[in-house]
Amino acid sequence: MNKINSLIEASINTKLKMANDPTWSERIEKAASIVSASLKNGHKIWFCGNGGSAADAQHIAAELSGRFYQDREPLPAEALHVNTSYLTAVANDYGYDVVYSRLLRGVGGKGDILFAISTSGNSINIINAIEVAHEKGITVIGMTGEPGGKMKTLCDILLNVPSTDTPRIQESHILIGHIICQLVEETLFSQA
Repeated sequence: MNKINSLIEASINTKLKMANDPTWSERIEKAASIVSASLKNGHKIWFCGNGGSAADAQHIAAELSGRFYQDREPLPAEALHVNTSYLTAVANDYGYDVVYSRLLRGVGGKGDILFAISTSGNSINIINAIEVAHEKGITVIGMTGEPGGKMKTLCDILLNVPSTDTPRIQESHILIGHIICQLVEETLFSQA
């Protein structure tokens, strides 16, 4: 088997582990249900991550705020890092460790949802955002790699991909995000 086929197989095998574990369907369905209920009640969905996880956060938020499959009303979903003036000012003035927690303290509200994305589960700025979320009554859905890191015990729902390989984890995070977007869209905008 050549290198490229081997990498494709590794990605497939990670996803097959999820498909063959019934707890995955339950956790993803629970996450989608909580997101749908929050949106029905007028709340917002927030996302945060670093590097590739920031890109994943922005991608999934865009699927909700723009559209996924259906031409429908936009949903209030946003990645906390998209305002670069805010991000660079707060990182410079207060430190990068608080860029998400400080903004969430200002914009987040009880009943909102925070998707905290970290392949290691140990990113301090994500941990700090989770702590603020708990203070404000915001439900936390964590997306990590298999060990879960410090986030393992801090999230209301933990979606810890069965891998320790960052690219395989991030590929699976997008899969999970897409599934949640589809379930939410079908729940909120079911077409008869």
